Amino acid sequence: MRKGVKNIIFDMGNVIIDFDPDVFMDRAQIEDKSDRELIRKEIYNSPMWVEMDMGNLDEKGMCELVKQRLPEHLHRHLEDLICRWCDPLIMIKGIDDLVFDLKKAGYNLYLLSNASVMQKQYWPNVKCSICFDGVVVSAFEHLIKPDERIYRLLLERYELKANECLFIDDRIVNTDAAAKLGIDTFHFENDTEKLREYIFG
Repeated sequence: MRKGVKNIIFDMGNVIIDFDPDVFMDRAQIEDKSDRELIRKEIYNSPMWVEMDMGNLDEKGMCELVKQRLPEHLHRHLEDLICRWCDPLIMIKGIDDLVFDLKKAGYNLYLLSNASVMQKQYWPNVKCSICFDGVVVSAFEHLIKPDERIYRLLLERYELKANECLFIDDRIVNTDAAAKLGIDTFHFENDTEKLREYIFG
């Protein structure tokens, strides 16, 4: 058990849910390499995706904007790539079991995620979501990691002490921001067993 840790804060994408644009493009049967590169640039790595995470744009609105930037033969795929990437969800291997074990061990569990307003629709489909004591999602707060204000918001909303928290994220820029506030951190690299060892010892 991590000494002094009472609360564990999880990121969602690539920590709980596997978010892999290549998988989404495979599902849509988009095989052309140049098409895939363009989709990655104009959708998943686009500033518009960040605007969705900030709550300034929804999926339908993004589809309309992206249509202006992609060739017509790709338009029929936009709803699958933007609105239905989460159907079905792909879980990070072993994470459901770990979350349930953490809950049984007495930890308080929280979600802190950069995600669009659609998160409310698919989060209940995550088996381990029932274990979480609180959720903070960027789109509903108009704040996005690594802005320290979203970390402070979670701490204040749920009356948590930074030095009693562990934050897990797949991006170092996000764990670094949490560490500056005195939160213990773990950089997740798709290895649930390594995370389990870090927490339980």
